[in-house]
Amino acid sequence: MAWVLNSIMEILNRPNTWRIVSDLLLFVSPIWLAVFIGLLVGWTWKPDWAVEFLNRNGGGSEKKVLGLGPKPLPSWRFLPKCDFWKQREEKTESRSEEDKNDRKLAVTGADFLHLYRLVEETDEGPTWQHMMDRSLPNMSYQAWRREPENSPTQYRSRTIFENATPEQVRDFFWDDEFRISNKWDDMLIHYQILEECRTTGTMIVHWVRKFPFFCSDREYIIGRRIWNLEGTYYCLTKAVPCSAIQRRNKPRRVDVYFSSWCIRAVESRRSGGQKTACEVMLFHYEDMGIPKEIAKLGIRQGMWGCVKRIEPGLRAYQLGCLPSRPNPLSQINTKIKQDYITSFENARYLEEDVMTEGSESEDGKRKGKAGPVQKLPKILLIGGAMVLACSLDQGFLTKAVIFGVARRFVWPRKRV
Repeated sequence: MAWVLNSIMEILNRPNTWRIVSDLLLFVSPIWLAVFIGLLVGWTWKPDWAVEFLNRNGGGSEKKVLGLGPKPLPSWRFLPKCDFWKQREEKTESRSEEDKNDRKLAVTGADFLHLYRLVEETDEGPTWQHMMDRSLPNMSYQAWRREPENSPTQYRSRTIFENATPEQVRDFFWDDEFRISNKWDDMLIHYQILEECRTTGTMIVHWVRKFPFFCSDREYIIGRRIWNLEGTYYCLTKAVPCSAIQRRNKPRRVDVYFSSWCIRAVESRRSGGQKTACEVMLFHYEDMGIPKEIAKLGIRQGMWGCVKRIEPGLRAYQLGCLPSRPNPLSQINTKIKQDYITSFENARYLEEDVMTEGSESEDGKRKGKAGPVQKLPKILLIGGAMVLACSLDQGFLTKAVIFGVARRFVWPRKRV
């Protein structure tokens, strides 16, 4: 460091201005040479995974279509390609293909991730407020609610059924035919499967639900899909757009609807630690077109009356007392592992970061606090100004001018 400073000071003491400029250019020439070599390598040798990432995020779509993108030079083709990057490229290609196919479905991996965060309480939403705690001989029930700012009231419940398997409960909730025939859900009066995917089990269903006499019936167009995470079933149901059924005045269509379950085996209170019971975590919210306070009062008064009919309906479903078969689509699940969630979250975060950086560059505004990498140029500029000011023995005025110039670059004034 001392040698560099001494060399700079020796150059600045040259009597001729042209000599100072030429010596400075010669002094920094190794740095420019290194930068040029780095740019050349980066331009000519670009891994396929980087190209795939740029194309998937729209960064190089125009150049790819017009054929204006950089092409590798023949002299650089001898550079080796590591097996690690080759495997990563194959995973990226397969994953991007899965994402493209997944986005065509009514219920996607992003919806699953939302439900997963609700179950794990990592969605960063408001605090849940306890509402109810009831039980029957073979069932226990707890309920909570919360009120986000720009959303209908959200409800969460935890139900434990004794002597039931997750597969039985999964098929039970997915069987609309049994809902109507058994009348354990007496509000459902009509259902029709509009679309279905035999590969993922995704389907679009038309519901008509009966409301009290002072309200018209409600119509739902819902998408359904089930994920199987190592024996835990995430059954997702949400409102989706559909042009096959025209909108009518009656029944009134509900456009905001989310009702999903997490079904898994848990230890029974009676069997000494064996997992012979089934836990159902339900997350539900919808905009029924009713004033919020009236809807909250009605749900609170009628909640337990609706819930306690589920348990006898499930027992009848287990015994097969009524002629109904499990819906085959409930047994077509998207099987995933824990690393899928990690990779999906990383991909989502990476995509959000790229979108945020793009929007900030267009608007010319930076929001939030700068990270360590963003602060590094400022630190280098301040440090360089301090070294230069301390090296020059030209009085206080010179030092003040140097610090003033550095300050203008580091903290520019905001124009109103």
